[in-house]
Amino acid sequence: MMAAKSANDIADDDLEPLADETARAAQKVVAAYATDADECRMLLSMLGIAPSTRAD
Repeated sequence: MMAAKSANDIADDDLEPLADETARAAQKVVAAYATDADECRMLLSMLGIAPSTRAD
């Protein structure tokens, strides 16, 4: 039996990208609880769910 991986044992290659709708929902939650725009941007960036800045 293999031991479960802890958060420290997971490589970036093992992570799957979030679905767009999941990322948008998470962005809304962060924005609702952030105290200001700077905190919101920082938290979104730290979580890896910052909106893209590219023009489509």
